[in-house]
Amino acid sequence: MSRKKSREYAFRYVFENFFHDSDEYFDVMNEDIVLEDTDKEFANSLIGGINEHYQEINDIISSNVVGYDIDRIYKVDLAILVLAVYEIKFADGADKIVVINEAVELAKKYSTDKSYSFINGVLAKVVA
Repeated sequence: MSRKKSREYAFRYVFENFFHDSDEYFDVMNEDIVLEDTDKEFANSLIGGINEHYQEINDIISSNVVGYDIDRIYKVDLAILVLAVYEIKFADGADKIVVINEAVELAKKYSTDKSYSFINGVLAKVVA
């Protein structure tokens, strides 16, 4: 089971959903993300939880960013934060250190050179 791939799938879902006014699940998988059935279950649990707690997640992010309005955060970074905050605050049994590390890795892969330190700082505040 690869929770890393599941998180990447969920991140892509959240990011794409920023650009659509729909509650439909989008198929954002491509050839570089192939999930086993158990990984799909984990990804779907992340997506379902994010949908259920979305406003609370945004409130937590807003209260933990300094000098930024949530609307000014890069959408890629915001999608990573949404995913990580959901896991840290609402998912049962989530290892906070692993979640933060995975969020930082997603930022290094998909965002700017400075984004990973921003995300790490916000998540450190969320955990504290």
